[in-house]
Amino acid sequence: MAEYQQVVEVERICTRFGALSVHEDVSLSVRQGEIFALVGGSGCGKSTLLREIILLQKPLSGSIRVFGQEVLGLDDEAALPLRRRWGVMFERGALFSSLTVLENVGLPLREHTGLNDELIDELAALKIALTGLPASAGAKYPNELSGGMRKRAALARALALEPELVFLDEPTAGLDPLSASGFDELVKNLKESLGLTIMMVTHDLDLLWRVADRVAVLGENRVLGIGTMDELAQAEHPIIREYFYGARGRAAREQAWKQK
Repeated sequence: MAEYQQVVEVERICTRFGALSVHEDVSLSVRQGEIFALVGGSGCGKSTLLREIILLQKPLSGSIRVFGQEVLGLDDEAALPLRRRWGVMFERGALFSSLTVLENVGLPLREHTGLNDELIDELAALKIALTGLPASAGAKYPNELSGGMRKRAALARALALEPELVFLDEPTAGLDPLSASGFDELVKNLKESLGLTIMMVTHDLDLLWRVADRVAVLGENRVLGIGTMDELAQAEHPIIREYFYGARGRAAREQAWKQK
């Protein structure tokens, strides 16, 4: 079996909020060049783990390494070189409402590079085009865009610094089926064309079947299983089986198999 570089390594993470335990001994790794998904029921700690990896929150104990470097305990200055190597698309986009799409996408370039405004605008326009938005979207404000277009604008901003690793938090949440399907294809194409490693949190079973290389199922404060969607569909754990064999799970699986 081929050896893979581990881009993200999570080992024995424990997270508690007061008396509430969210993670107990959670371990997983994300391989270079794959699309890795975190799934599980609401409140199982998916987004919490993502926030811990990108240094927005600290676990009680454990280790998180990104690109081989331990990130827990890093201050903002020490973490900056790592943060420039990853991009984040938040669930609701987190676009600045007072800035145009072009200005939103160009903001990371203005903050982290010494490029002039003209070149920044050109690069921002390129990222906007890369995500399938028309050039005219650059002059619009976020509230002038549809939900699907806002998602693409947020993804364009996540790609602004040409990251090696991209985190997606519920990338298709709130989208109609057609928009969600288009976003699925966009994620897959960007991974292949740019050589990205992608880690995402999602409830979208169609997205999982269409693009995920491996999936980790969280539940009961731990990782219940990790594997391909086909492998997890054979798992015996009742929570995993419920996830895959509920009505939505069966429909998504059957649709995926029809497309193979």
